[in-house]
Amino acid sequence: MSRLRLASWNVNSLKVRLPQVLDWLESAKIDALVMQETKTTDDVFPQAAFAEAGFDVFFLGQKTYNGVALCSRQTTVKTSDVVLGLPGWPDPQKRFISALLSPLAAPEQPPIRFCGGYFPNGQAVGSSKYLYKLDWIAVLERTLKTYLADTPRLVLGGDFNIAPADADVWNPEAWRGKILCSEPERKALERLFALGLYDSFRLFTQPAERFSWWDYRQSGFERNHGLRIDLLLVSEALKGTVESASIDDGPRGNPQPSDHAPVMLDLSL
Repeated sequence: MSRLRLASWNVNSLKVRLPQVLDWLESAKIDALVMQETKTTDDVFPQAAFAEAGFDVFFLGQKTYNGVALCSRQTTVKTSDVVLGLPGWPDPQKRFISALLSPLAAPEQPPIRFCGGYFPNGQAVGSSKYLYKLDWIAVLERTLKTYLADTPRLVLGGDFNIAPADADVWNPEAWRGKILCSEPERKALERLFALGLYDSFRLFTQPAERFSWWDYRQSGFERNHGLRIDLLLVSEALKGTVESASIDDGPRGNPQPSDHAPVMLDLSL
């Protein structure tokens, strides 16, 4: 039996962190990765660097803000039917990408729809950006419902900008009701779960206080004052194939790191 390793990472600027991403793809033996906050326009996206490393890469970017990408290892995965942006919802903010993955080790199996999303931050509860966040998730919900009807094997990875529960917050009382932890945001996430999606990290017993994001300020990482807001959700059809799910906080200790750590899961084929 072989394994497929999928991952998600908010890289917070590919221009700054391309070497870190390429090194990690190899050291962690990643088969496919969705990235957020690439902050790179399409005309200068480092496609050649990924190709040289043995990856196909697809991207949707903009200057300074947002930007998403999906890369897949050429020797283990065939990628097709790439979708750039949320279908049917014109939006200048580049936040969503998806593709079908066909593992070369299991050509007889149906493909997996691998989606990557950079959920809006929302800025502050009740603000216009907060309302945009809730609207964006509602559109994503409709998109995923359509995808699942056509391709039951689905993984949604990304920076969700929502901590699912108090266990995912270093100081729940300080964060209660605030952006990333408010009840409407968590209810929106629960509606994605209601589609038949599962938080892969919570399929396993995990150590306490495992987070994926730490503020650059006030020694957030060193003090482990973080949130778990980077998730990989799996559909019912894949739930039984998940062998492990984890957060790799090693890259957060790099010089000039992203403020997010990559998250990953292993599927048995």
